Amino acid sequence: MTALETTHAPNPTGTAAAKAAAPAPLLAARGLRKAFELGGRSIEVLHGVDLDIYSGDRIAIVGRSGSGKSTLLHLLGALDVPTAGTVRWLGEDLQGKSDEETAAFRNKMIGFVFQFHHLLPELTALDNVLMPALIARQPRKVAQERAAWLLEMVGLAHRLGHHPGELSGGEQQRVALARALVMAPRAVLADEPTGNLDAATADEIHALIHRLHQETGAAFVVVSHSKELSGRMDRVLEMRDGRLLTPGTTQNDTTPTDGAAPTAEVVA
Repeated sequence: MTALETTHAPNPTGTAAAKAAAPAPLLAARGLRKAFELGGRSIEVLHGVDLDIYSGDRIAIVGRSGSGKSTLLHLLGALDVPTAGTVRWLGEDLQGKSDEETAAFRNKMIGFVFQFHHLLPELTALDNVLMPALIARQPRKVAQERAAWLLEMVGLAHRLGHHPGELSGGEQQRVALARALVMAPRAVLADEPTGNLDAATADEIHALIHRLHQETGAAFVVVSHSKELSGRMDRVLEMRDGRLLTPGTTQNDTTPTDGAAPTAEVVA
């Protein structure tokens, strides 16, 4: 058994018949490529990535630093645009949206959690969680009730009026998780959410992510170096040099004979 294989039973949706009957994915990436200009050269970071994310999925994306994990997450969340390829949300190409429409889509449909919490220091925990709802012009009372409920869910009911500087690192990341869920998004994208935390606090956040997934039903896609966190997920995908690999694939296997970039989804 390779490092990417797990003891999960085979997914019945892997059969042709089940796939034909399966619902449309929330997010569908096809042929994603991303290149950056650096010093007059074009550096390609992603090489034709295909990936489907379904409602309720729990997916970990693992791999070495610089392998393209965060870049892929940013494209999936419409924080950046691909050099080539498409990202579709329920069949709709996200690149067809205006900047204003894209911002509204991100705010409503996708929750983001980053390695650094990005909380506004001048706002309380409650107001930080409220912010996406206020941007969407939701009634403050309704949004405040949901924000308070989420903070209670993540164990911070006693910290509503505290500012980020008065919170521990783990508490700050709990606030960030609550903020990511305040709009009841259908997908949550988390980039190294425990990367700055000690082992004990990271374990608490891992368990919290698992519980939030169960209670909200949102799809969670988490980029992580943590074996503990990836071990809790239903699918584990490995990124290597801008490609998604199948279990057991070697680096030499990633260059097909016809010269086309491989695209593979890892099902764990």
